[in-house]
Parts: sequence; structure tokens; C-alpha cells
Amino acid sequence: METVPPAVDLVLGASACCLACVFTNPLEVVKTRLQLQGELQARGTYPRPYHGFIASVAAVARADGLWGLQKGLAAGLLYQGLMNGVRFYCYSLACQAGLTQQPGGTVVAGAVAGALGAFVGSPAYLIKTQLQAQTVAAMAVGHQHNHQTVLGALETIWRQQGLLGLWQGVGAAVPRVMVGSAAQLATFASAKAWVQKQQWLPEDSWLVALAGGMISSIAVVVVMTPFDVVSTRLYNQPVDTAGRGQLYGGLTDCMVKIWRQEGPLALYKGLGPAYLRLGPHTILSMLFWDELRKLAGRAQHQGT
Repeated sequence: METVPPAVDLVLGASACCLACVFTNPLEVVKTRLQLQGELQARGTYPRPYHGFIASVAAVARADGLWGLQKGLAAGLLYQGLMNGVRFYCYSLACQAGLTQQPGGTVVAGAVAGALGAFVGSPAYLIKTQLQAQTVAAMAVGHQHNHQTVLGALETIWRQQGLLGLWQGVGAAVPRVMVGSAAQLATFASAKAWVQKQQWLPEDSWLVALAGGMISSIAVVVVMTPFDVVSTRLYNQPVDTAGRGQLYGGLTDCMVKIWRQEGPLALYKGLGPAYLRLGPHTILSMLFWDELRKLAGRAQHQGT
């Protein structure tokens, strides 16, 4: 990879992931609805307003209009900018220090960078999830928070729960992004190096990064989806006056309740849209990041 300063990686990583978010946010809306559908109810005992990917897209469009497919976009962009800016900055620092050259260094660096990014971006993800779950009563799944805007949601949560309320659900968000980030950054670097070694494509071609992103996206979805389901549930659950969740006590409690009441496969609810969302998002973000790094590296070389 081209060598660029960590501060440049912060800007490039945030920009690349925000650009990818614009294209994949409708899939995030559908995935959120599917993951909340039938919450803590046995399969076959609840109405299913959302069936599969295509039908769910149509259902969202009918209920909320075409713009409803971009619900939570502003919060999503804020989350991608915060989380991935921190994540790529920290990962770049690890690369610069030579930590990724050590055995297992890429996985560890990706996990730690992801954890820090998830913590910083958690309030934005909280609001994004709650906004995307909101819809008309006939199509509602999960708790409805009835926020009007991102700023309005921030104000409501701050007023009712205090500062710590903005980090509701962070206990699941950190492991979610840790495993996803470790899988993404480790498999992308390895897959890209493997494709280059095969010499199927020109070494500097954007298709090399595209192939690496396609392989990386599979690993990300497999390891991340159970944590993604739990994060969605924890972020969207109602809370009491003390800010405690009324449905789940945390990551482990949520996983156990889902397993017992909905079955183990419920931890992979929304897998199709999750792949269709995470797959293109991973491919696009890693492709944009890789290409932007090349441009930044060339500009840096020309300036010296």
C-alpha cells in the first residue's frame, strides 16, 4: 500500500466510507427493520410486514415513500465519518509503527482501531438505528422513538438520559466493529496481496482492490451479523427513567434471550440485506480508500 500520514488516512478513510454510505443506506434501513421484526417472539407467532429483500424494499417505499429508503442518512454519514476516521487513523498509526508486520498484527491492529472507532461513533449509530426503525403504525417493528431530526434526537436523549444515554448499546457496538474491522482490514490486505501475486490483473489496477474487497466482504458479514443484530436490538430498545434497557441488560443477556425465544438462526436475521449492505459497503469503501491512498501517495512523492 502507498504510505501516507495517519492524518491523511483519517480524512481518506472517513471520506471513502461516507461515499459508500450514500449508496448502501437503503439496504441498512431494510436490514434494521428485518432485525427488529419479531423481537423476542417465537417464529410463526407474529405478523411479518417485511419478507425478504426485494419485498422489504417495496414495503418501505410504500409506507415511507422513496425518500424513506434514505432514513437516517445524516446520522449514518456522521457515524461513518467519526467511526472510520478514527479507525483508519489508528490503523495507519499501527502500520507506521510496524505493528502490522508482526504475526497477527493486522488482526489486532484492526480490532483495536475498530473498537476505538465504534466508541467514538456510537451516539451517531444509536440515532441512526432509531430513525431507521421509525415508520407508520401498520409497518412498525421494534420500539418507536418518534424522533424528527438528528439534532432533535440528540436533545431528547441528552435531556431524558443524560450524557451517558448517548452511549446506550456501546457494549455491543464495540465487539461488533472489533470483529468486523479485524476481518475487513486483515482479509483485505491479504486478499489484495494474493490477487497481486497471481498476476491476473495489472498491479496498480483498481480491479485488484475490488477483488480484495469482494473477498473481505464475505468474512465481514459472517463474523459481524450476530453482533449486528444484537447492536440493533440494544440501540433501539426502550429505556426506563434511569436509562436502563427495558428488554435487555447488555450484550450477553440479549444474545441469550434471542437464542432462547427466537432460536439461534435469529442471530442471523436480515443476513441477505446485511450482505447486500455490508458487501457493497466493504467493497466500495476499501476500493475508494485504496484509490485515494494511491493518489495521496503520488502527490506526496511529487511534492518531495
